[in-house]
Amino acid sequence: MSSKKAIAVQVSWLSIVSNFTLAIIKWLVGYFGNSYALIADAIESTTDIFSSILVLFGIQYAHRPPDKNHPYGHGKLEPLITFTVVAFLVCSAVVIAITSIGNIQTPHQIPESYTLYFLAGIILIKELIYRQIKIKNKHVKSSSLAADAWHHRSDAITSAAAFIGISIALYLGPGYEAADDWAALIASGFILYNAYLIFRPALGEIMDEHVYDDLIEEIRILSMQVPGVLGTEKCFVRKSGMHYLIDLHLIVNGTITVHEGHSISHKLKSHLLEELPQISDVLIHVEPAE
Repeated sequence: MSSKKAIAVQVSWLSIVSNFTLAIIKWLVGYFGNSYALIADAIESTTDIFSSILVLFGIQYAHRPPDKNHPYGHGKLEPLITFTVVAFLVCSAVVIAITSIGNIQTPHQIPESYTLYFLAGIILIKELIYRQIKIKNKHVKSSSLAADAWHHRSDAITSAAAFIGISIALYLGPGYEAADDWAALIASGFILYNAYLIFRPALGEIMDEHVYDDLIEEIRILSMQVPGVLGTEKCFVRKSGMHYLIDLHLIVNGTITVHEGHSISHKLKSHLLEELPQISDVLIHVEPAE
């Protein structure tokens, strides 16, 4: 198992276990503590369990080696999994919004004060998990892991909104029982916004959007270190899962033989793959210098 895959799998299991544990806590505390906002938060955590399982599946499948039907590998499954995670987020936001509106119109008791202590702990845990996954993903660069990280951040946001709503209800007393429901309704808007932030880069990845100027510049600099390379022309980058596929036009002396040009291109490819381990393959087209 590659180091990137190992990190991604480890982080995915962290998400699954933490989401499962916190979902149970939220359901129990929300039910017995009369907090509809906490129950809405539990709904999101429950969907998070399934989305984290999907992310784990996507990571495992995306790392399959190239085969006859998939010569470029299976990495494009990752942004597709990200779209599914976004769909879970949107569904969570809609369910929370509908539930909150219904609860606002239904008289109910003020939440118990002890729910605040649970919420404070949940906010801290979720934010720490979000930061941990984000740090790990700087090395892995997985769109689905980035989506999973934002799932934890959105969970922390809904918990924070519930904390504020319950605090208002407890402080102001009768007549403000629905404050935590309003907080949950506002939190659903934040979740939708986060869903867009996750969706946009995944869409760019599936469409092979040009967003890799830094990597291209690094490729051009490294190319000039190979003897026989006079320069580079076109350079296109595509992201597939956690790796990159490069199309590069190489400029060599126009008077050398085809065999010599072929040898230079192979040396360049080996040099790039060695210096930039995030690259999985390089396709080089040889151009004669004018």
